Amino acid sequence: MSAKKTALVVSAHAADFVWRAGGAIALHQANGYEVTIVCLSYGERGESAKLWKQEGMTLEKVKAARREEAENAAQALGVKDIRFFDLGDYPLDLGPEARDMLVDVIREVQPAFMMSHSQWDPYNTDHMNTTKFVLECRMVAQAWGHNPGQKVLGAPQLYLFEPHQTEQMQWKPDVFLDITDVWDKKRAAIECMQGQEHLWDFYTNVAENRGNHFRRNSGGMAGGRAARYAEGFQSIFPRTVDEL
Repeated sequence: MSAKKTALVVSAHAADFVWRAGGAIALHQANGYEVTIVCLSYGERGESAKLWKQEGMTLEKVKAARREEAENAAQALGVKDIRFFDLGDYPLDLGPEARDMLVDVIREVQPAFMMSHSQWDPYNTDHMNTTKFVLECRMVAQAWGHNPGQKVLGAPQLYLFEPHQTEQMQWKPDVFLDITDVWDKKRAAIECMQGQEHLWDFYTNVAENRGNHFRRNSGGMAGGRAARYAEGFQSIFPRTVDEL
């Protein structure tokens, strides 16, 4: 019997994983992976304007609404394991306790690959601070002297998913993933995010544009694969191969 295939997605806020990696999550779940999603915060202060405009809204009500949205989206993508660290947002509180929490999750999951945000995002420092945090936690999870007795992490690739304003973020995709077969699942997850309805069509358009890029880079007019929807990712680490 083959070893269990796992992946880990670390999302700064409760909706980020949906917009930016929902297709990859649904596709790998369908292919037999067990994907774990960690939401560091609910995005309750900075990414819930629609909710805050409602009369009588409170912080706890916003958190509860955002959690329900994220859980529903995860279910739409086929994910059974979504975890909420509730670290606050704008800014995230990424101190030593949070680091130890994520390192424990990384070692528990032993992901074949990981996903998080772009390394630069001046519009939302929660995003880029999350990726710096994830890289640090990945390093600690590889350290034999950290909590001896736990299973040490190998060397999973970290894929950076697409930021909101790509041209401002120093993000350069080197991987395009065809998500056409699971697009309906991603769109259903997108529509779970009632608090950010203004982004639904934006990220549909992004997926369509990346589908065009997939077609062009898989053969173009000479016979590229007919991908209608795709997601782009930037890999951090070199890949080890036996042939090109």
